[in-house]
Amino acid sequence: MHVHALAWIVLAGIILTMIVVDIVGHVRTPHEPTLKEATWWSVAYIAIALIFGAIVWAVWGPQYGQEYLGGYITEKALSIDNLFVFVIILSTFRVPRKNQQEVLLAGIIIALVLRLIFILAGAALIENFSWVFYIFGAWLLWTAISQVREGSSDDDDEEYRPPSIVRWVSKVVPVTDGFIGSRMLYRHGGRTYITPMLLCVIAIGTADVMFAVDSIPAIYSLTSEAYLVFAANAFSLLGLRQLYFLIDGLLDRIVFLHYGLAAILGFIGFKLINHALHTNELPFINGGHEVSVIPEPSIAFSLGFIVVTILITVVASLAVSSKRRA
Repeated sequence: MHVHALAWIVLAGIILTMIVVDIVGHVRTPHEPTLKEATWWSVAYIAIALIFGAIVWAVWGPQYGQEYLGGYITEKALSIDNLFVFVIILSTFRVPRKNQQEVLLAGIIIALVLRLIFILAGAALIENFSWVFYIFGAWLLWTAISQVREGSSDDDDEEYRPPSIVRWVSKVVPVTDGFIGSRMLYRHGGRTYITPMLLCVIAIGTADVMFAVDSIPAIYSLTSEAYLVFAANAFSLLGLRQLYFLIDGLLDRIVFLHYGLAAILGFIGFKLINHALHTNELPFINGGHEVSVIPEPSIAFSLGFIVVTILITVVASLAVSSKRRA
């Protein structure tokens, strides 16, 4: 896939435009989004992502179009797990409801920059060291097992402990006792203080790094094109803010979410290891030659598996939740 510099410029322009619209249209005037507002904007973000996929399909062909769509759907599904952590972080820091949009957007922008660095680093690794797929695959299989354990756990303790960087900052820099509007820095008595708002933004941005460790190897199993990987990550992340307000309070009804994510991550982990065997270069595995045991699943099959798994997870979760509530 040949990606001209102009394509990167166009993608950057779309992302920056979406961020500016968020800042001017939503964040600049602090308010709590209504369900109707969150629904329409969530639909708009998904529509933009799908239109971009149609452009990829038209310009570079159906193969790359399917790779992008598979990556976007995977990232969107995995991003739902982020929302659990976002809920905990915002409630722990006691961020006022009307200021939560600003915190989420700032944290997402930080996460977007960090993910771009990870994606470019991952592309360089894959291009020069095909054996890295073994590591990515093994990590995703372990993550899938962890998701199953988390889903079967009866521990309802959702206490959030800020990452080390947040605890370190709060010790060396003076912090205000509470929120001062939406300000992140506050000058008083000749001293500059940081507010809990800034700490919360740092917490959300750094917490997303943990999710990137899982999601970026996952999408690289569907496409090795850094352009498509970044586009899928960007569109899934930018839609998280409104999605948070749309499904906040409904996350507890998706009771089988961890099992659905485990199935997706397990499948992708297997797919990565299988691909590594087909392109094997490690001398201690079959003398450095290809190992063709199971044919590699097509992009269409992978996309279908992900979509069907998500549908089964959501439908089964809502059915069980309704029975429990009744």
